[in-house]
Parts: sequence; structure tokens; C-alpha cells
Amino acid sequence: MRALGIEGTAHTVGVGIVDEECRVLANVYDMVKPEKGGIHPREAANHHAEMVVPLIRNAADVAGIDLRDLDLIAFSQGPGLGPCLRTVATAARALALSLDIPILGVNHCVAHLEIGRGVTDAKDPVLLYVSGGNTQVIAFARGRYRVFGETLDIGIGNMLDKFARECGLAFPGGPILEKLAQDGKTLLSLPYSVKGMDVAFSGMLTAALALRKQGAAIEDLAFSIQEVAFAMLTEVTERAMAHLDNDEVLLGGGVARNRRLQEMVARMASDRGARMFVPPGDLCIDNGAMIAWTGLLMHRGGVRMSLRETVVDQRYRTDEVAATWRA
Repeated sequence: MRALGIEGTAHTVGVGIVDEECRVLANVYDMVKPEKGGIHPREAANHHAEMVVPLIRNAADVAGIDLRDLDLIAFSQGPGLGPCLRTVATAARALALSLDIPILGVNHCVAHLEIGRGVTDAKDPVLLYVSGGNTQVIAFARGRYRVFGETLDIGIGNMLDKFARECGLAFPGGPILEKLAQDGKTLLSLPYSVKGMDVAFSGMLTAALALRKQGAAIEDLAFSIQEVAFAMLTEVTERAMAHLDNDEVLLGGGVARNRRLQEMVARMASDRGARMFVPPGDLCIDNGAMIAWTGLLMHRGGVRMSLRETVVDQRYRTDEVAATWRA
């Protein structure tokens, strides 16, 4: 059985094709890169509308199959930016109707966890999900993926990108700050905002920008932001692992590619006698393969949707998904 997944929750539109063994046959994508400012939802949606059909054709070519060989179409149903979600949902419906095959809407956050389980040896991990718009600590319990902790304001990736943008750096800012942090020598004082199992990053952003205006070196600020923010994330992840008596931790989301974050979580896991797993980089970022694979799992678990049920949900919560395939 083969599934094609279309991802389009924010700045990236991606198309992936996977088989029932979680072999990634194709995984192509294109990202909006504004010359200045952040992501405008309508402009991103226009970009997705322009790119989605060529990407579908490209994915089929890379996979070496005809679109008529597909058995399922899946798409990112939410959470995300409304115009972007509606664009990829429309493309997915059109493709499913033209091929006369089933269609399933997939929760974007759950997809990050499932592709990690699919391509690594992780069986039942705690997921530290870190991306632009989302920051959550997720684990499976009583038939659903539960959120054990999350950001109370902005996602970690959003914070990094906003800081970079205010400092005149290009988008996406996270990878640029990671390189700058390697030359940082001084740990500056920034708010460490952990509230129970939740975190907050807006205070750190404000404080870092204030220090920048006072003349602090960008390298020291990048270094300090990473050290403090990633320590916060590592703390709440460890607390979730302790609560669940879990010995596996999985990283997911675009920020999971950051080597310093990987080092900190790996050290925490090692100290606990646990193991850390990280998918390949192109499966950490938003991608169509994770949507396709999760759609296959859902279909295998008996989930079916009519076209009326494929309405997008900008606030589609992780814990709203009944993970029947895990039963």
C-alpha cells in the first residue's frame, strides 16, 4: 500500500510518498523565504498553490510510480495557518477525487511523532516537538497522544526567527543563530521561564533584544539564548519522562536539527539510562512523508473520512486525536 501526503501548515509545502513499511519513496518540498519580515499567511498560501502540483508530479517521478498506483491521499488538516491549510486540503481533495481513492486529514503534531517512530528504533517515546509555531512535550497515554507540557506564548522556532529578524538576519533565523552561537563566549542573563510543565519564550525574546540594543555581541546573545531556552526544554522533557517512567525520548520539528539541543537532551537521556532518537534532518522539518505515513497508520487503524470531514482546523489539538492504530 502506498500513500501520498501533502504538508502545508505554514511556510513549507511538501509532498511525500511512503509505503506500508515506512520506506520513504519520495519527500520533496519548497519553502517560502520572504526578503524581509515574517511569513504572511496569504502569500504563503499563494506560494503553496503555485508549487503543490509540480511537487506532486516531482514526488511521483522520484518514487518511480504513476499516481494511479497510489492507495491513499493524506494532508495536513491542522494546526496551522488557515489559508495554507485550505490550499493543501483543496489539492488533496482534488487528487483523491480524480484517483477515486480514500483521503484522510492528519494532525501535523502527531505526524512528527509517528514518522520518528517509523524511521528510528523508538517504540513508545516521549516526543520533544520543537518547531516555529509549536513547542510541546507529547507522549501516548490511554488511547491518545497527551500534551504533558507546552509553550504558553510562542514556539521556540518562532522566538529564534523573530530575534534573528530584529537583528537583521535572514529567514529562517534558527540555523544562522546556531552558527553564531559557536563563537559565543559569555553566558548572558536571560529569563528562565519554566512554569510547572510549561515554558514561555516571549520574555526571553524581549530581554535579548534589549541586551542587543545595549551593545551585547550577537554571538554571545545567540549562545545565551540557546543555552537557556534548550535547558528549559530539556528540564520539562525530563520531568515528563520521570512521570511516565519512560526510557525513550524522540526529537521532532525543525529546531530538532540543532546540534546543541541534541547534545543537551542526549546528556539528560544518558544520565537517566535512557535513549534519544532523532530522525534524519529532512524528516524533522515539515514534510509530506510524515503526513503520508501517519495517514497510512490511521487507515490501518480503521480511520475513514468523507469529504465533509476533511475541513481544516487551525487549532487542531494533539490530544484531540484518537490514536486507534496504537490500540
